[in-house]
Amino acid sequence: MSERKTENLVRDSLRTLGYYDEDNGITIEEQKSEVDNVKKLLSKASKNKNGNKGYPEFIIQSSKDHDYIIVFECKANISKHESQNRDKPVDYAVDGVLHYAKHLAKEYTVLAVAVSGTTKSSLTISNFYIPCGSTNYKELTNEAEERVDEILPFDDYYRLIAYDPDVAKIRHNNLLTFAKKLHELIWTKAKISEEDKPLLVSGTLIALMDKAFIKTYPHHDAEHLPTEWLSAIKRVLDSAEIPQGKKDSMRQPYVNVSVQPNLGKPDGKLKKEHPKGILNKIIDDINKNVYPFINIYHDFDVVGHFYGEFLKYTAGDKKSLGIVLTPRHITELFCDLAEVNKNDKVLDICAGTGGFLISAMQSMLKTAMTEEERQDIKKNRLIGIENSPKMFALSASNMILRGDGKANLHQGSCFDPAISKSVKEMNPNIGLLNPPYAQSKSDADLHELYFVKHMLDQLIKGGIGIAIIPVSCVIAPSDAKTEIVKHHTLKAVMSMPNELFYPVGTVTCIVVFEAHKPHKEYKQKTWFGYWRDDGFVKSKKNGRSDEKEQWQNIKKRWLESYRNREVHAGESVTRTVTADDEWIAEAYMETDYSKLTKKDFEEVVKNYAIFKLLNEA
Repeated sequence: MSERKTENLVRDSLRTLGYYDEDNGITIEEQKSEVDNVKKLLSKASKNKNGNKGYPEFIIQSSKDHDYIIVFECKANISKHESQNRDKPVDYAVDGVLHYAKHLAKEYTVLAVAVSGTTKSSLTISNFYIPCGSTNYKELTNEAEERVDEILPFDDYYRLIAYDPDVAKIRHNNLLTFAKKLHELIWTKAKISEEDKPLLVSGTLIALMDKAFIKTYPHHDAEHLPTEWLSAIKRVLDSAEIPQGKKDSMRQPYVNVSVQPNLGKPDGKLKKEHPKGILNKIIDDINKNVYPFINIYHDFDVVGHFYGEFLKYTAGDKKSLGIVLTPRHITELFCDLAEVNKNDKVLDICAGTGGFLISAMQSMLKTAMTEEERQDIKKNRLIGIENSPKMFALSASNMILRGDGKANLHQGSCFDPAISKSVKEMNPNIGLLNPPYAQSKSDADLHELYFVKHMLDQLIKGGIGIAIIPVSCVIAPSDAKTEIVKHHTLKAVMSMPNELFYPVGTVTCIVVFEAHKPHKEYKQKTWFGYWRDDGFVKSKKNGRSDEKEQWQNIKKRWLESYRNREVHAGESVTRTVTADDEWIAEAYMETDYSKLTKKDFEEVVKNYAIFKLLNEA
């Protein structure tokens, strides 16, 4: 039987489902490919021993996501749909399409469709997919976990595959790998300063929100592209519903980046591949590897994550930068501790890249039922302050990329009386904070607890303030501790993992306060938790990550223990404390000696040595 009939039926289905519609960004190639990467991967995919190149009947890609590809293999005879072991690619449709998919999966997430039959009513269709970098295929199922046995519209295929946990995990790991490559590219070719690198990334993501820029940037020469880049950023910012003064504050750091001399020069070594210069190369790479996390997945704090990644590769002493970004799983933990919902108003007086505000917005939106409530959250219930103009630009840009929430961001010192007055008038009831960490013992005026106190002062009476600060702030008496408990109640303190901020060596704890209720009037003992193990493991490639997928269970146990004020030997304890006491679990916690091992003893000695080294420097 002729396979042309089967191919015609597939082609008709694709046409009916909109694959051939104009301006949909979808490219369909038949039994060949003009894409260099596809040709390279299929160059050794011949199903015969003669060594000729092999191609599926249809190869489909979309500008929506360059890392995703669909391939079809057709057979006329239904009896040739699938072999028993799926190991005869020449003769069977399923075997053949999986053969091609495994070659393409080295660099793509592949949807593999096998079609057999010569009439519409007799078609047999099987759908499989292989996550990028994997060699294992999965059968495609729908939301009800039923096998998909038909050809679906592109967006339906994409939705079912893109959010598969294995696909998402690989995509996340690939992003981490790309972050390092991008950092090296910017450092070696663009010669951009450490502070300006994340601005170059966030500015490019904002520029890509401008539809005209996406279409035109490939056509600008190296000399004029920085100007067009800045113009696109200005257009996006001008469309945002924020005061002009804030727009100007946001735009100025990007102006400074745009005039960096190397961005406007064609690069000799890249000239063959990217004759338009290094900025064109950077925009291309970000458009392909990063922008989908903004306009497709909507589930990733890209700018904040990239800033953290860039800090990992920063030359010299990271701590000297005075910036310690909070890991994403900790910003989410803060929101769970505070039980953030749609009725709260959340304040971060040291907003940084906006990580706490973004997590708070996501927590609020989960409880919103109407569009009116969602708009109220974005416009009225997120309040941020950031002193650094560059960090303010990153924070506001991050909120724009996430959909909103930038209306109540302030650029300036959190101690500025005018800003403090404006913030207090909004009556925030929850404060989340990772303050700047003092760089030496002489930085008395920058004691982290003074930032904590100022945050609490801005909250309404009974509001909850949560901060993550160095352990050194809470283990010895200080004026800051005395001042803070004079007006506010210390409800809980949790000791955090020693390498939480890896590669920055700051040992931290989480403190939870109730605002405007003096500590001496507190009727309960303070709860102390020993939260030293969050299940994350450290690797050279990914830093600290939840490779063993233990975090969700650990977090659940932590939250239950905190909310119920449970006391467990070796895990938690309650004590009545004053400003003169140590605010740390290790000072009061009972040890469960039945579980103590030599490894535990060695770990404690090592941790104590690290702590002494860091706090006596």
